[in-house]
Formats: sequence, C-alpha cells, structure tokens
Amino acid sequence: MDPGRTGLLGLCGVGLIVLLVAGYAMLRDSPQVAPVPALPVVQPVSDSQSTPSATEPSVPEPPSRIVVSVVGLVVSSGLVNLPPGARVADAIAAAGGVLEGADMLALNLAAKVSDGDQIIVGVLPPEGRPVVSGTVRDSAASSGPGSANGPDSVDQPGSAEDSATGSTALVNLNTATVAELDALDGVGPVTAANIVAWREVNGKFGDIGQLAEVDGIGPVRLEKLRPQVTV
Repeated sequence: MDPGRTGLLGLCGVGLIVLLVAGYAMLRDSPQVAPVPALPVVQPVSDSQSTPSATEPSVPEPPSRIVVSVVGLVVSSGLVNLPPGARVADAIAAAGGVLEGADMLALNLAAKVSDGDQIIVGVLPPEGRPVVSGTVRDSAASSGPGSANGPDSVDQPGSAEDSATGSTALVNLNTATVAELDALDGVGPVTAANIVAWREVNGKFGDIGQLAEVDGIGPVRLEKLRPQVTV
C-alpha cells in the first residue's frame, strides 16, 4: 500500500508524536533522587561518662595516737597517750611504773590496749578476796551488767553495814585494804585503788575531806562516804 508522499509525512508525524508522548511518560514515572539530610556528628563517649562511677566508701584512717586510763598503784595515775598497737606494759611504763605492793600477777602485760581502755593496778588481795587489778575495755565500761557508768559505779557485795545487827561499822581510811574500801557504798574497785594509791603517795589521811583529792571522788560522792569512813 502506497500512502503517498503526504501520507508518509503524516505517518512520520504521528510516530514522532508517539515517541514524544512515550518519552514524556517515561520521564514522569522515573524515580527522583531526593537530597539526603546531613546526619548529626556522633561524639565518642568514654567509659567513665557512659557508666556512672560508684562512690567508694571512705575508709577512716587509723588514729595516730590512742588514749588509755591507768589508775591505781602507779606513779602517775591518769591518762596516757600511746601509739596504736601498744600493750599494757607500755601503758604502765607511760604512767611512771607501779608502786610497791602493786598486784602485777593479775595483769596481762602483753595484751594490746585500745583507745578508751582503762588499766587498774591494785594491791595484792588477801586470800579469799577478789582480784582488783585488770583491764576495762571501753565497750564494757559503757554496757557493763547492772551499771551505766562502768565498773567503778557497781555496788559490790559485802557492804560495811552489818545486816545482822543493823549497825554500821566505820572503815578506817588509813588501814583499810582495797577490798574493804571496795565494799563501801558508792566506791568501786577503781576508786578503792585510787584511795590506796593516794595513801601510798601522800601518807595517812588527816581528815575525811582529803578524799576530794582522790581521782574519781567528787563532792557528791564525798558526802556519801562521810558517814561510812573514819581516820
């Protein structure tokens, strides 16, 4: 079939239009490339920042010095300063040593002392009497049985009052032993040892009022002891 020159040109024009329409359709349906937004910059995180550091409990440093009370038959009764790890022998030496007649058999000189301990150096007790010398721990002094103020405030059995007759026998401060003084109402082993120690250093008591010079005896305790003792 011969369309002729005019028909051929028409067919070419139709074909061109079809190509243009097809090309336009392809371009319209083709995927468009969208710009990618910039990502934030990631900073490296260290281990110390990623996990919170646990607070370690602070360990208290050991004290450079400890304070120990040494009372009784020693040259200088009172408080002594010692290095940590010191022993009973060191505490007694710091107090100037013991006086004549002191009971050293009841003391463990090799025992270590702690801050707040009290070392009691008493006299050699008579046979059948309780031993006075010893070491009082700080915890025991505050929670001892039957006492809120330590062993010195514990009422000891065998008081000076005669239960059979109801009369009170006065105790001579110049001749009484530690055990006899310990039996007085208001006097414990520490105060009894202090009375004997004062007597060894200063001589006999001339007046009951001199008890105020003994460590551990205040005005209240002195008035309590006046009707129980004599010189």
